[in-house]
Amino acid sequence: MKSTLYALAEPNRFEIVELLRKGPLTVGEITDRLGLIQPKVSKHLRILNDTGLVEARVKGNRRVYKLRPDPFRELESWIESYRLIIDESFDRMNDYLQELKEEENRRDKI
Repeated sequence: MKSTLYALAEPNRFEIVELLRKGPLTVGEITDRLGLIQPKVSKHLRILNDTGLVEARVKGNRRVYKLRPDPFRELESWIESYRLIIDESFDRMNDYLQELKEEENRRDKI
């Protein structure tokens, strides 16, 4: 998880992941779309590959990169655990507001 967040924290790597969400791309296609030099893109792809976010398939003399779903499922699960904490807080706040409203209604009847 930590390595996934580290890899995604770098803006160029994040942009590469965003491009790959739409489908597999070669290094050259990524280079063209981001306007970066090929060695820099290759370096970022190597980090994304080492962290398991992408995988490469050799096609002739080119490497085609695509996203691997497992790290993103793990990330989704981690985020979901925080969503549950937030939902519980909202539920408690809603209960409290409901109690205040009921108390106000009782006072208005007096």
